[in-house]
Amino acid sequence: MQSNKHLLVFLFVLLCGTISSVAQEDLITPLPIKAIKDSITAPVLTSDLLKDPNEVDSVEVDSASQKQPLLLDKIKYKAKEYVKLSQKDNKIYLYDEAEIYYQDTELKAGVIVMDYVKNEVYAGRMKDSTGTYSQIPYFKQGSNEVRPDSIRFNFDTQKALIWNSRTEQQAGLGQLGSDAMKVYAEVTKKENDSVYFLSEAKLTTSKDTVDPDYYIRVRKAKFVPKKKIIAGFSNMYIVDVPTPVALPFAYFPLTTGRVAGLLFPTFGNDPQRGYFLQNGGYYLPISEYVDLSVTGDFYTNGSYGFRGQSEYSKRYQFRGNINFNYENLIQSQKGFDDYSRTSNYNIRISHTQDPKASPYSRFSASVNLGSSQYYTNSLNQINRNNSQTNTFASSISYSKTFPAYPSVNASLTLTHTQNTRTEERTINMSLPTFQASMERIFPFAKRDGIKKGILQNINFQYDVNAQNSITTNEEDFFTSKMFEGARVGARHRIPIGTNFKVAKYLSVSLNGGYEDVWTLETIRRRYVEEEQAVVTDTVAGFDRFNRYNLGASIGTVVYGTFNFGEDKKIQAIRHVMRPSIGYSYTPSFEQFYDTYTDGDGDEVQYTPFETSIYGRPSLSKGSSLNFSLQNTLEAKVRDKDSTATEPKKISILSNLTLSTSYNFEADSLKLSPINLSGSTEIIKKVPINFSASFDPYAIDNNGRRINTLNIKNGGGLARLTSARLNTGFTLDSDMFKKGAKNKEDKDKQEDPDYGANPFELKGARDGESHFGNKDESPGDDDDVENPTYSTKIPWDVRLTYVATYSNRNREKQITNHSLMFTGNVQLSPKWEVGFNSGYDLKNKGFADTRFNFKRDLNSFRLSFDWTPFGRYERWYFFIGIKSSILSDLKWENRSQPFSGRR
Repeated sequence: MQSNKHLLVFLFVLLCGTISSVAQEDLITPLPIKAIKDSITAPVLTSDLLKDPNEVDSVEVDSASQKQPLLLDKIKYKAKEYVKLSQKDNKIYLYDEAEIYYQDTELKAGVIVMDYVKNEVYAGRMKDSTGTYSQIPYFKQGSNEVRPDSIRFNFDTQKALIWNSRTEQQAGLGQLGSDAMKVYAEVTKKENDSVYFLSEAKLTTSKDTVDPDYYIRVRKAKFVPKKKIIAGFSNMYIVDVPTPVALPFAYFPLTTGRVAGLLFPTFGNDPQRGYFLQNGGYYLPISEYVDLSVTGDFYTNGSYGFRGQSEYSKRYQFRGNINFNYENLIQSQKGFDDYSRTSNYNIRISHTQDPKASPYSRFSASVNLGSSQYYTNSLNQINRNNSQTNTFASSISYSKTFPAYPSVNASLTLTHTQNTRTEERTINMSLPTFQASMERIFPFAKRDGIKKGILQNINFQYDVNAQNSITTNEEDFFTSKMFEGARVGARHRIPIGTNFKVAKYLSVSLNGGYEDVWTLETIRRRYVEEEQAVVTDTVAGFDRFNRYNLGASIGTVVYGTFNFGEDKKIQAIRHVMRPSIGYSYTPSFEQFYDTYTDGDGDEVQYTPFETSIYGRPSLSKGSSLNFSLQNTLEAKVRDKDSTATEPKKISILSNLTLSTSYNFEADSLKLSPINLSGSTEIIKKVPINFSASFDPYAIDNNGRRINTLNIKNGGGLARLTSARLNTGFTLDSDMFKKGAKNKEDKDKQEDPDYGANPFELKGARDGESHFGNKDESPGDDDDVENPTYSTKIPWDVRLTYVATYSNRNREKQITNHSLMFTGNVQLSPKWEVGFNSGYDLKNKGFADTRFNFKRDLNSFRLSFDWTPFGRYERWYFFIGIKSSILSDLKWENRSQPFSGRR
């Protein structure tokens, strides 16, 4: 027999080694399989496998030339129990944790038989005396892995027969695991490195690989690892029960990363528009950084819609997406009175720049514009969550920083706001706004030194703001008419200030500001005798006005502590007051006003700068004294923890501010309303915010303020004109767990009902559980795969309460009194119920109420969205496979469109 050098070397090593023995029946039990025509024949296990090899008869030597083996590399092998060579059969037997390595091929199994003449290897499992199999073969070639019951592989032809193979193929962009395709096949024929033929295969994404909750049965298929599976007749099985979901042929893409392909649509029926296909289309990865998906909807009554979405991303540079949506909706049929046709569109753009891309410049965009009724009238379920959108807002900006001293920040911004609920449907835009600001400069102090005194603390800044402001409506949007009312202007500001100490405890600040306003349009008014009317002319051209103001303030901090003794529960209360008095002065700018004579011969004063986007110059002089008092109140309370060395600090009032002003230049009503605002969290984790306004003046029978103090008009010191209270807090099941209090609260913790969850089911003591098994401790969960909550049901509720009061004209009316609440209840580890609602206590009605029911069905996801009443009354049901690979295997249904749709 002829052989190459490598084969002679390892045969010589085998002959010199120690050969162990083992019972033949422990080697392998052949699997009963259907006969398949193949050129590869299975090795025969002879009865004298464990006997010493017989002497070779010289007469039996075959003088015919044999085929030269095609082994191109050295074979490495090993086994735990023994390695045996049979010269008669030309085979090597490896037993117990056997391993063979050849080039990029790796084979591990309980038993391996290698024919070194045919360059063929056979691997199988081990079977013990109890009939239990172990050490399932593991075959890896390149990056492809297979775990069969047994395998026969030829090193020369690279062909193989595999029985009961199991392999996992990743598809899409996820990680190996629940989102990977598991492929099972009774018989697999490996044709070459990239093509396999399967017989009686099962495809699933279930986590349970032994007993999957669903699978797709494939009779015959061609399998190209990491690329595709092309199958013949296929149908779905759920818990081994066949379903009517079947196809005469099927294609399963397994390519990792982004791959072009069809997006499967959703089928359904709309009572008003007939049968439909929704969200069907095509996905195209344009490049490594950009992709595009185009989807559309079609209804049998002629309605249609399409959407284009593109996402782009470059690491350490930027990322973003562009969405364009259009819907053409037809109501009824032509010729009928209720026939209508409407078109809606929506454009959304998002772009963010990575901070690492450029430290001194940044570009960002957030665009959301379109038809006001797009989300309200949309028929597509994906727009359901945005049906309550009241405002569209957009912003595109570019900013740059010039770091050299003094540093300057400059930005160019385009903005857009659109109210979707008003009848006017007004759209406000700034195309664009330029803004630049210079850092604060201290001209009389060193840049890095400590600044002391009035002179060294003198500082000033500079900023400029210029914009082109446009106000239009939805009808004129994207037409030339939208620019007819455009206003262009710029504002330059230089604020100057300083601060210093007086008498060590008083902080004094002086400030002033100068503004220069530019405009490209002014007005002129004149009275026309012929028309008996005032005519306003618009004058194009550059013009400007300026204004300035001065101010000063003085403030301090006053502390007060009331001690009650360390043996008291409340040891001390600390009150901190921050009073502040300020004065501001603004002169009159009459030089920027003009006059015209009306029809009665009276002179009427006006300013040509009425259309300025930065306001008009003030005609009245301002001289006012401002007063504010800010308070905080804290308490020192003895800690319940006896080991604590310091008392606990509790905030009673985190803020309580009073403010008012007195105008010296006003002819009447010199005192402004007194404003009060505050917040407290005296109840732990329950922040309470409140505000109120008090007017010191009385009002007449028409509700107008009069120059008479309210106290002199028979009322109190001030009238409560408005008030507001709002709070919000969260409750969850963890807050009511036993033992959540401090350990020193022994008297309370001894009560078995103390700290219990008020939402728990009672009567589950003494080993009885409503949701678990008998004698199962509540809350204990040893079964990781199938946990139970017993009586411990996780839940959370978020409550928001708002109340407003108005009494400006003695109406004494609560204008808003509502309670909003959202929450989730997890009935079991796989059942979750969510709700979102609110109740108007004033008008006695519920807000938009929604319930969400979700069920985790292992490989499937079930959800039910229900709005039981109101304008958006509807329901939506969905069940489908969670894995993105087979996400098109789903069923969904919905109710008729809500009545508010037009």
